[in-house]
Amino acid sequence: MKDSLLLEAVVYLAAAVFAAPAARLLRIGSVLGYLAAGVLIGPFGLGFVYGLYEVKGILHFAELGVVMLLFLIGLELKPRRLWSMRRSVFGGGAMQLVPTTMALLAAGLLFGVPIGAAVILAMALSLSSTAFVLQILEERRELQTRHGRLSFAILLLQDIAAIPMIALVAALGARTQGMDAVGAIKGIAIVAAVVGVGHYVLPHIYRLVASSGVRESMTATALLTVVGVALLMEMAGLSAALGAFLAGLLLAESEFRHQIQADIQPFEGLLLGLFFTAIGMTIDFRILAQQPTLVLLLVVGLVAVKGVVLYATGRQQGLSHAESRRLAVALAQGGEFAFVIMTSAVGGGLLDRKLADLLTLVVTISMALTPLLLVLEERLRRIAGKGGQDEFESMPEADSHVVIAGFGRFAQIVARILKAKGIPFTALEASVQQVKLVRAFGSEAYYGDTSRLDILNAANTRSARAFVLAVDDVERSLKTAEVMRTHFPHVPVYARAHDREHAHKLMDLGVHLLQREAFHSAVALAHDVLRGLGISEREARRTVETFAAYDQRRLIEEHEHYQDAEKLREGARKATADLEKLFREDAEVEQALAAREDR
Repeated sequence: MKDSLLLEAVVYLAAAVFAAPAARLLRIGSVLGYLAAGVLIGPFGLGFVYGLYEVKGILHFAELGVVMLLFLIGLELKPRRLWSMRRSVFGGGAMQLVPTTMALLAAGLLFGVPIGAAVILAMALSLSSTAFVLQILEERRELQTRHGRLSFAILLLQDIAAIPMIALVAALGARTQGMDAVGAIKGIAIVAAVVGVGHYVLPHIYRLVASSGVRESMTATALLTVVGVALLMEMAGLSAALGAFLAGLLLAESEFRHQIQADIQPFEGLLLGLFFTAIGMTIDFRILAQQPTLVLLLVVGLVAVKGVVLYATGRQQGLSHAESRRLAVALAQGGEFAFVIMTSAVGGGLLDRKLADLLTLVVTISMALTPLLLVLEERLRRIAGKGGQDEFESMPEADSHVVIAGFGRFAQIVARILKAKGIPFTALEASVQQVKLVRAFGSEAYYGDTSRLDILNAANTRSARAFVLAVDDVERSLKTAEVMRTHFPHVPVYARAHDREHAHKLMDLGVHLLQREAFHSAVALAHDVLRGLGISEREARRTVETFAAYDQRRLIEEHEHYQDAEKLREGARKATADLEKLFREDAEVEQALAAREDR
């Protein structure tokens, strides 16, 4: 291990490959899976990684995953979204966070923890695990229940609150290491520079890179943004996570938001997994063997304190007794930000290593207990004769939306109608120039190639009510349709086809809700031409309706052999004869009706 970098890489990659799928299979959450993998391969497990010095080096590198996580959190926090959820986020979230922090601070002081360390630990332990809880609630289909919505709001505020907490710990650590007034001024200047560059310069850089059409350059630009801001903040002696969060927040309204998110997420996922794996390597289960009573009391105390406050929060927010209890059980554990804050505090000399190791073990055990407590709560509810999850009141999908792929003239008409009806939509367009143009006229569109699964995931396509496929490029349109049918078969796809061949290829992929882009306008124009030639409104309307119905039937019939040119030519000749016959018969019927009316 010591003399083979490749062997070390294989160990970490193997842990990443097996940890998350195994955790998903056991339904314990990927965070817990990575922690378990770290325990297994670490110095206190099988010993694939020999010493804590080596673990610290990995931990320092893997902290980039936390930085990227906070960048993505900032990227998601659009001001309008926060405003629409203000009551539950800042009401329910604050009602949970403040009392929990105060109660844990009092408990820390009661145990004789110094005031500075007690404040840090109270902040760290007041936070729950966002990744862990949301994954569990999604797997159990509880995210759309009332307690699931409130859980999301509370976790959102905790994510926001974690930023100043991490920054405060980093600042206190810098102060203990002698940051002077010049350093403070330097830090403020760098933060101001990050804000200025992020707001005024970064969007132009992304626009320039995107216009080159080189996908790797977009990925490199996104990574450079995160790593560059992190480096600048570290140079200023401030929190790299704070800088990343600010950069993400400044790009939240950018038209490149979904593209950036799709490019960053794979790296964030891998590095964050490595971070939790490294945390797992530092967990010393010998502490549990040496002090089982203390560890058990701390776990029970942490879950009990948080659970009581969460139950009261649920009741205050209008949840029933059962819903509030479910909320309390789901969020009563410690979270991943506790590891981040305690690691930063130990590095800054603000927290004793032994105490941090003890509480890292406590947080890990509290997370491991959460799935078991949820199952136990369900069984107790059934024993009491109250049913299972069905008793929880579900809420409508507040942010359920329509995703529009391609934002040319065709899609813009659809978007205008949706907007007039108050139906939210997310428009994605692969042309930088088109995005810039429609934004200049007040429409909202984002840059992104919809044939990429990660872009569709970034646009939250999984929860979309409908998907409008209006991409100009036929190949990209077909690839997008294939991705949609493979990964999001539950989302109805309404497609625009350029011509008959494009329509048939879409039908091959299972897309049958489609319209040919020029068909209806051509039929409408033909109606106007017939009227201009003196044909009555009744006859003109009947003629175009007959043609449209016949052509639609023919489109479906031709699908079986649309790649056979000879059969298509035969079909076209037959269609001409059939239409002429239909129109003659219609004319005869019209003449008979007219003669009957004259009598």
